[in-house]
Amino acid sequence: MFEKVETGIFASKAPLSGTVKAARIVRSAHIAKNPQTGELLTGNIEEQARQVFLNLQQAMKAAGGSLADVVQIQAYLIDKTDAHGFNRIYHEFFSTPYPVRATVVVDLLSANIRVEILATAVIQ
Repeated sequence: MFEKVETGIFASKAPLSGTVKAARIVRSAHIAKNPQTGELLTGNIEEQARQVFLNLQQAMKAAGGSLADVVQIQAYLIDKTDAHGFNRIYHEFFSTPYPVRATVVVDLLSANIRVEILATAVIQ
């Protein structure tokens, strides 16, 4: 069984949980949205990526961990030219040893967002 983690991030209207915990494993999905209002951030990739990772950081804290506990990131970008900007922001939040990461370019994400992530963490 797993439990939903109450992160304080504005909940999606879709039928999903943004962050869940099963024993020591935490799974957390994020788009660039204001955590208080749920309003989507439609800025450039750096602005959106920074908000995504700030939201992930808040979710990890609520789950009893930190970004240092993240072992895997799946990143979805809508434009391959965003990879450089995404990596620049990624370096602000993660350092060696980096989590395992897969970055996939997709045709479309929800309403004007440029990036979505799914993170897996193991909290000690």
